[in-house]
Amino acid sequence: MTAKFIVFEGPDGSGTTRQTAFLVDSLRKSGKSVLMTAEPTESKVGQDIRKMLQQDTMPTPDSMQLLFCADRANHVSTVIEPALRKGQIVVCDRFSLSTIVYGAAQGIDKQWLESINAKFPKPDLTFITLPPFDICMERINSRKTQDQFEMENFQRRVYENYKSIEDPSVVFVDTSGSKQETAHFVWRQYQEHFGQISQESEVQVG
Repeated sequence: MTAKFIVFEGPDGSGTTRQTAFLVDSLRKSGKSVLMTAEPTESKVGQDIRKMLQQDTMPTPDSMQLLFCADRANHVSTVIEPALRKGQIVVCDRFSLSTIVYGAAQGIDKQWLESINAKFPKPDLTFITLPPFDICMERINSRKTQDQFEMENFQRRVYENYKSIEDPSVVFVDTSGSKQETAHFVWRQYQEHFGQISQESEVQVG
């Protein structure tokens, strides 16, 4: 089995978590060994980050992004790289691109953000979930609680940063349709990217 590292990215309310779960389910149905993971992680640093996001005030933007990177460094060494070495497919809900996009939206120098993330593994395939911006905000506003990153003007900057990304290993996904239709699109894109249409096209999604 060839190890693969797949990441879902996108602004808040865009559906990264749901589509991560759908793809993992489809991969497992096709007989693949898959590890599903997410950032911030459940480590001590990751839990601290989640708490900070719920508070009225946060550390400075650069120190906050360094915390995300500290969590990521532990995540890579203890979870992601061991799974890849075993030949598993790793599907991660958010990774380095979140730090670069969200940090830049906070006004942090993009080159600095890229440099502190340069040592982390580059995903083989990145899905950016990007429905129309208004849909993201509708989903955010329907949540019982919101964090420091979920304010509309900030999310607009995040959205535009994601929208501007150009990379051959990135696939944009409009998640404004039904969850199942979107999951089918993601599954087909996965198959096409890795050249596996013939073997796996019969797997039922959702």
